[in-house]
Amino acid sequence: MDILNARSYSHDVELRQLEYFIAVAEERNFTRAAERVHISQSGVSAQMRTLERELGTELFDRSARIVTLTAAGKAALEHARAALAAAGAVGRAVDEVTGLLQGRLTVGMVIGCTITPLFDALAAFHQAHPGVEVSLREDSSDRLADGVREGTVDLALIGAAATTPEGLDALTIISERLVAAVPAGHPLREQRHIALRDLTAHPIVCMPPGTGLRAVFDQACAAQGLKPEIALQASAADAIADLAARGLGVAVLSESMAARYSDRLTAHTIEDVTTPALLALIWKHTHSPAARALLAHSRRAFAAPGPTAPVNR
Repeated sequence: MDILNARSYSHDVELRQLEYFIAVAEERNFTRAAERVHISQSGVSAQMRTLERELGTELFDRSARIVTLTAAGKAALEHARAALAAAGAVGRAVDEVTGLLQGRLTVGMVIGCTITPLFDALAAFHQAHPGVEVSLREDSSDRLADGVREGTVDLALIGAAATTPEGLDALTIISERLVAAVPAGHPLREQRHIALRDLTAHPIVCMPPGTGLRAVFDQACAAQGLKPEIALQASAADAIADLAARGLGVAVLSESMAARYSDRLTAHTIEDVTTPALLALIWKHTHSPAARALLAHSRRAFAAPGPTAPVNR
């Protein structure tokens, strides 16, 4: 007999009563059920009597020490569970919509980054969800990854060496090798093949620790037992290129970054450094509705036709 469905048109059954009913049915004891739902035993008993009156039938056999369901109670239990599950789904749906109407997001961006698709995604998200406050945090890639793990950053654009951070979801935007960029008159300018050992014989201008490019460079040097002279560090590719163009060191950049300065610098791929420097969006799998919406805008922005602007990473 479909007790709940057949009689729902004429009875005002409350979700609270269904919750208590399920607790008693599963615990098979009014005292334990009362502890589970955090009210008194008399309160549970009274609500069950009210529910039975409203449905016009007994749901429990109370004659034995262990409470059991009647045939009507067994028929009602499945539908009671379904009703509570449906109510929970409604609440979650409302929460998701609310999360997109108001709230806040923290977006991380590696220091010195100038990649326009991310800015396009932020603009599109703001237009679609103006009630969500978005803050932008610039930091090193390592600290941004830690922030995503800890939940203080919702989505971050970071640089990495070879692979994205473990335990996080990621979308790789760029994967490129390192190059050595030198000005006119530099001893390496006309050298056709450059190895890491050739490069480290000269002062280096590069990104600071905590960036993907620097991680690739440092790991490659450590693997060969090389100790480069880091003459200068800068978080902006423009600054690195300007310093190298003035003869203050060999610039270590990615392929797309170095291409911007071909009028001043000649770039050579470092042949024995094959580990790529990555630029990637990272996030936790259990992210908020607002973060999911921003990620969707980001995917569309990075997939759009047209070149991706060189970045600092």
